[in-house]
Amino acid sequence: MVAESERVQWDCVPLERVGPLRFGMDPQDAVAAMEVRGFTADTTSLPRNFGPFKQQCTRFRRTGTPLYRVDAVAYYVESMGLTCITIDALTGPQVTLDGLRLVGQRPSELAAELAAYLDKLGKEAGITPEGDIGSQELGILPRAQRAGDILLTRVVFGRPNDWANTMFDCIPAEEFDVR
Repeated sequence: MVAESERVQWDCVPLERVGPLRFGMDPQDAVAAMEVRGFTADTTSLPRNFGPFKQQCTRFRRTGTPLYRVDAVAYYVESMGLTCITIDALTGPQVTLDGLRLVGQRPSELAAELAAYLDKLGKEAGITPEGDIGSQELGILPRAQRAGDILLTRVVFGRPNDWANTMFDCIPAEEFDVR
């Protein structure tokens, strides 16, 4: 696990970008943007079916870190480009939203902070089947990821588009696997 002080620091603009990754960009542009920020693209998967479309993903890790490490994953859907971004709870960048730290937090603490933030903005907090608090309106879905004997937040960012009416529609099924 990466200490909070050693995490790369990113901010996000809901439904627009997470760090250097912008929704809608193609895999080549995402790889180039991440390389400038010190990340290596280990794999870009072959296209696979995702609803009526083909989807692929790129796994990123900090340059110089072990090959098995995955700090962020970018998912692309054919003509729509980047539609979903996930940040690992243990090693991923710290992503902030108006000063609210989203990654690597205790789920109950982030849930309370995110609910208060959404209330302040007059936006609705959504509750997932797993009981996590997120926001369809902001495209943010914190998920619990195991870190030894505790759980920390792994954050999934998505942007509904022409065919994905909700955030859940644009998130690949593998992101709902238990971690």
